[in-house]
Order: sequence, then structure tokens, then C-alpha cells
Amino acid sequence: MTDHPALSPEPVPVLALGDILLVTLRGDLYDGVAEQLQQDVTRRIANSPVPVGGVVIDLSGVEIVDSFLGRILAEIAASARLLAARTVLAGMRPAVAITLVELGLTLPGLVTALDVDRALALLGRTYATDRPARPEEGA
Repeated sequence: MTDHPALSPEPVPVLALGDILLVTLRGDLYDGVAEQLQQDVTRRIANSPVPVGGVVIDLSGVEIVDSFLGRILAEIAASARLLAARTVLAGMRPAVAITLVELGLTLPGLVTALDVDRALALLGRTYATDRPARPEEGA
């Protein structure tokens, strides 16, 4: 995942859900964008008016992870931990998990969850995507 000078990739948004920061990654993440994301998340944690309870990084839209992105994810978790926030990786595809293992990246400090709802539950939050109950068919 390298930077392309002709392209001007958009930064990755860091959304606040109460005291949780949610980062959703989609497609290829160029090196410069990944580095900017690391700075943005760290800055948001440090400058938050309320203590940040955790960071959820949704990888469900990522098909390929290289060693650089793996290192950036580990560094985001390390920075968050130093600033008293937990980090949870959510929605990792099996191919991404296999690649991380093959690269020898253990991602210390990161907890994983199958999806964002479960990641929020791991952080003790339940206000994720509450879905309204569906009316029973035939009623």
C-alpha cells in the first residue's frame, strides 16, 4: 500500500459515539492516509473533552493488509493504551487474519471482535446499532 502522487486520497473519518471513537476503513489505505489516521486518532483521544473509553477500528471493508498497515494498527493501539483507551479491531476478514499471521504481526494490545456491535459490547457499550423489532409475519 503505497502513496500515489496523482491521487489525493481522502482522510479516514474518526467518528465519536459518546466516549467511543469509531474508525471505519474501506478499500486500500495508502501509507500517508494511514499515518494521518494514526495522528488523528491519537489527537482525538488526547484532546477529547471527556475521557475516551475506547477506539473501534472496523476492518470489514479491508481486503488486504500489509506489514505497514499492521504496524500502524499496532501503533494506534499502543498510543490509545498510553492515553488510557482500549482498542478493538472489528470485522476482520479471514484472509486478513491469515495475512497478519503470515507476516508475523501479533498486534499486541489489540482485542478483536467479529463486528462493530460486538466490539462496542466488549467496551461495555450497547448503543451500537439498535435495530427496531420486526413485526411478526402474519400478525
